[in-house]
Amino acid sequence: MRARTLLPAVLAAALLTATGCGSDSGNDSGGDAQAAPSKTAPASSGEGEDGGDSGTQVPESLNFTGTTVDGEPFDAKTLAGKPTVLWFWAPWCPKCRAQATETAKVAADYAGKAHVLGVAGLDNNAAMKDFVSETGTGSFSHLSDEAGEVWKRFEVTEQSRYVILDKDGKTVYEGVLPGGQGLAEKVAGLTG
Repeated sequence: MRARTLLPAVLAAALLTATGCGSDSGNDSGGDAQAAPSKTAPASSGEGEDGGDSGTQVPESLNFTGTTVDGEPFDAKTLAGKPTVLWFWAPWCPKCRAQATETAKVAADYAGKAHVLGVAGLDNNAAMKDFVSETGTGSFSHLSDEAGEVWKRFEVTEQSRYVILDKDGKTVYEGVLPGGQGLAEKVAGLTG
């Protein structure tokens, strides 16, 4: 009987967390460049697996594919060898909209040195395309993750979150950066 009463409570808590619009409560891995070890995937040991940079080993964290909001196939292996910012957003989220300008600026400023990838979820693809157009963030790729597969892979439970990977695919930051503030400094520290 206890499991029957506990399950609805756990499910309700998970849904409330997933449908929030991020938080500024400091739930950002301490605000420094540390991350929970469970977020780090080991490097792939497969031979012949190279990413965007010739001869670069593809870490397990970048072993996924998807479809962009424009309907193009996307292989995350192309991100291997450079720091990568994964920006998890939802089209209806005002905090995500507030992060858009700074995220686009970082993508432009660090082009060729780091990757920025938007990972849209919690809505349909048409709304995702509208968000990209309205926010001027079309200069970098955005995945349409309607099923939430990439969100689950990185254990993201709320939008307006960043997951920052170093050049080896290790998570070095996971959290909320209100208005994208601090994103440029975090990326600069990895591209130094």
